[in-house]
Amino acid sequence: QVQLVESGGGVVQAGGSLRLSCAASGRTFTTSAMGWFRQAPGKERELVAAITWSTSTTYYSDSAKGRFTISRSNAENTVYLQMNSLKPEDTAVYYCAALLRGDSAYNYWGQGTQVTVSS
Repeated sequence: QVQLVESGGGVVQAGGSLRLSCAASGRTFTTSAMGWFRQAPGKERELVAAITWSTSTTYYSDSAKGRFTISRSNAENTVYLQMNSLKPEDTAVYYCAALLRGDSAYNYWGQGTQVTVSS
């Protein structure tokens, strides 16, 4: 099992920056990848960025590419999402999720952290 706790959300003006953190605990040695998802009311949940735990291979959605950066710290057992040049359309609840080895889907989720970008 893996437990995930997000932090770092808040309210920021368009063009500003936020850094989200996701602290992982439990059986993290079984983790294959970590991902950041977001969901706005009435919209589908979408994968924003992901990183593999062992090799740090990264993925970004088209909307995130060039603005967001995902990274990890093994020592802190934490994954980060640096968000720059934020736009109002980035407003959503952001969730950290874990993909475990042998699983085909993200099955462990954090509680979510609200990001609001004002214009």
